[in-house]
Amino acid sequence: MGEISVDKQHLDHLLADSASAYGAPYQEAFASLAASHRGRPAAEILPLLRTAADQALLGFTPADLREQAEAISTGAPYALRINVTG
Repeated sequence: MGEISVDKQHLDHLLADSASAYGAPYQEAFASLAASHRGRPAAEILPLLRTAADQALLGFTPADLREQAEAISTGAPYALRINVTG
């Protein structure tokens, strides 16, 4: 399970919010990759997740991104603990 801290003003960077003008929430990128890359090697998925995290301005650790890539690759569930700050 991963963990990330997100300022409440930037929660829309992580979670899709129809009321937000932010255009690249990580949740959407993760879901899209999970649908399109299941069964693909984690090493192929990892740079795509890193790019999505960078675009969403989120500070996932390399270990969290590797876990997420493995989960997508294998189709395993992935749990993320979100600490909302600010």
